[in-house]
Amino acid sequence: MHDFKYKNNELYCEAVKLSDIAKKVSTPFYLYSYNTLLGHFHKIEKAFKALKPIICYSMKANSNLSLCRALVQAGSGLDIVSGGELYKALLVGCQPKRIVYASVGKTEEEIRQAIAKQILFFNVESLPELELINKVAGDLGVTASVALRINPDVEPKTHSYITTGKLTNKFGIDFDTAYAILRRKDSLSHLRFNGLHIHIGSQIIQAQPYLLAIKKILGFIQKLKRNAIQIEYLNIGGGLGIIYNKEKPQTADEFAKKVIPLLKNTGLRIILEPGRFIAGNAGILAAKILYIKKTPLKNFVITDAGMNDLIRPSLYGAYHEILPVRLKTIERKPEAKYDVVGPICESGDFFAKDRHLKNIAEGDILAIMSAGAYGFSMASNYNCRLRPPEVMVKGNRFYLTRKRESYLDLVRKDVIPEFLK
Repeated sequence: MHDFKYKNNELYCEAVKLSDIAKKVSTPFYLYSYNTLLGHFHKIEKAFKALKPIICYSMKANSNLSLCRALVQAGSGLDIVSGGELYKALLVGCQPKRIVYASVGKTEEEIRQAIAKQILFFNVESLPELELINKVAGDLGVTASVALRINPDVEPKTHSYITTGKLTNKFGIDFDTAYAILRRKDSLSHLRFNGLHIHIGSQIIQAQPYLLAIKKILGFIQKLKRNAIQIEYLNIGGGLGIIYNKEKPQTADEFAKKVIPLLKNTGLRIILEPGRFIAGNAGILAAKILYIKKTPLKNFVITDAGMNDLIRPSLYGAYHEILPVRLKTIERKPEAKYDVVGPICESGDFFAKDRHLKNIAEGDILAIMSAGAYGFSMASNYNCRLRPPEVMVKGNRFYLTRKRESYLDLVRKDVIPEFLK
């Protein structure tokens, strides 16, 4: 569910016409609905209230400061994967004890920064990383909190690029290695082992892979208990899917009803890391049709947004619904199939292939839906294109939350050495 709806043939975000925003901001731009964002956060909060979990929104999905600030104000913690995300998490007012830190490649400096800020814990992905955290904590004269990220070897039935819970993936630690680490945890004297973490992938639309992973991890926890190793936190990750096309993902309530019975009497403190579920359908990318190009074999809609703005279709073959911002009722052109593409010098620069569109014309504005997660956060300056502005709507007003980049931004960090001057 989202708050992008047609009224009198105009597409609105909450109570604001997208065409009005386009006039003020110009295209392309990202647009987020505050109400949709908070609505999805509260859905998952309500669904899991029996467990009283810590919900840590996954910043990698979308780290826009205003978006993260809104979620933190609503009670969310944050799941981070870099020093930059730690910086932004603190900037938006997130309490360090509501921050968990994943990533297979944390640097020593990133680890040092996070320990200094006293985050809740690191989700540790390997023995060498564990040893480095122990060393850094020792250098600082403190004890750092860690959770082992377990790779449960579960097939999540999603795109191979966003599968993270198979032993062939780079993520996490297998059960045997984790057991060996925990048996000798006292030798890592500057670490406090707080919990276990699993995250099996993204855009998962079925409960079964989650349930299998949770059952595996609970069996492992029982084994640890029999050996007097206590676990306080269980972080079951994120990855809940949303509707992009014809998917029928589980709702938060449906998912919770299957998961809660497994966890409610364990005595464990539960952490959730939703990202896409909260932000995905809260955002769209607006783009203007520059040209309609017809060839003997294909029709192309060429827009002013490109794969540098939204790479998911190019990278994953992902489907995004594409809607006109204004529905036309007088001039009726026959429906035709188009490839909706951008201006980037790559054949992989597309948003849709063979998409049925009708009554469109050059100058029309299109809304590329479900772009709130892994949209702007994966954007780039490829082809020296300026990254677009970001806008948030709340009720009947809209607010610029990130300015469009300028040409100066493209060269601000460049340095020409003396021998070339």
